[in-house]
Amino acid sequence: MRILYSHRIQSRDGMSVHLEELVAALRRQGHTVEVVGPGFYEASGFGGESRAVALLRRLLPGVAGELAELAYNLPAYWRLRRAYRSFRPELIYERANLFYLAGAWLARRTGLPYFLEVNSPLAEERGRHGGLRLRALAAAAERFTWRSADCVLAVTEVLRQRILAAGCAPARVRVVPNGVQLERFAALPEAAGPHPPVLGFVGFVRDWHGLDAVIRDLVQTGASLTVVGEGPARPGLEALAASLGVAERVRFTGLVAHEQVPLAVAGFDIALQPRVVEYASPLKIFDYMAAGRAIVAPDQPNIREVLEHERTALLFDPGRAGAMGEAIARLLGDAPLRRRLGAAARAELERRDFTWSGNAARIVAWAEAIQARPEARGYPTAP
Repeated sequence: MRILYSHRIQSRDGMSVHLEELVAALRRQGHTVEVVGPGFYEASGFGGESRAVALLRRLLPGVAGELAELAYNLPAYWRLRRAYRSFRPELIYERANLFYLAGAWLARRTGLPYFLEVNSPLAEERGRHGGLRLRALAAAAERFTWRSADCVLAVTEVLRQRILAAGCAPARVRVVPNGVQLERFAALPEAAGPHPPVLGFVGFVRDWHGLDAVIRDLVQTGASLTVVGEGPARPGLEALAASLGVAERVRFTGLVAHEQVPLAVAGFDIALQPRVVEYASPLKIFDYMAAGRAIVAPDQPNIREVLEHERTALLFDPGRAGAMGEAIARLLGDAPLRRRLGAAARAELERRDFTWSGNAARIVAWAEAIQARPEARGYPTAP
């Protein structure tokens, strides 16, 4: 299948991992994928963004910046249309972004099937955290793309329900969680149970991730903490560790290339997801499962879509103070439980095929179902 992949990603981070892993999986399966996105995306390094984008954000705050996002659709659409004319795709696949309408416009103009990958309710998210000014317009633009898609690919059932509430037909909205490239996790060393045991976290380090609570709990244990990643919360966390006298037991690796994450996770005894937004599909959860490590994560619906308490992870009540620390303490004192949970998590990942290859195969099967039944546009059936 010939697939035109449209995006407006501005930096290389978890979003770029999703994009690049899915595109690579599609190509490994013999499909031809043309990726069309901002030129500055290719120029940015992992963990960073374009200097031009950062400058524009400073110069065009508030409404002006949001109007600039809307205006970007004009050059983006013509770039996408040029790619369509030369590439002649069979499917438009787009990663949703707020105020980004180019793929929906092209699909309406050409009649091509349009698949939209949705990782979060961006109008709500930016309204809550990003100082969104044009809220009504942003929400309307988001609904337009959702309703224009022949298939909306939500990363969790929680997110799917929000999309359905916006008026999308249930048969058009599918759940496709994040995944892993399983081959990268082959032949990893077994967790050796060192003393002290190692707690681990992978990801960009932000205040809301809750790593401060993990560092405070280190005072009561003999464990150490390895944070694989970088971010704005790091200086404060390092200062907290120093003030509590546990700085020598907290290690920040800094940025690690995505292909090196499996080896980093192999050094954990207990893998942590201290907090997560209620609709997300955390990439790190699938890395932890693939590495066969014992996982501690919040007991909330989107996490329960993937993990089961006492079978593939220990899930804690995120609303109860000290609950995460209790789960960690239980695992620190029970190496056989750590091994059992880790093995079960790996087996569950394989059984449910939480892989990029599996995701690619499912997406293509749904697209082929639409091609086979054009009269049922927008209503793909399960493969």
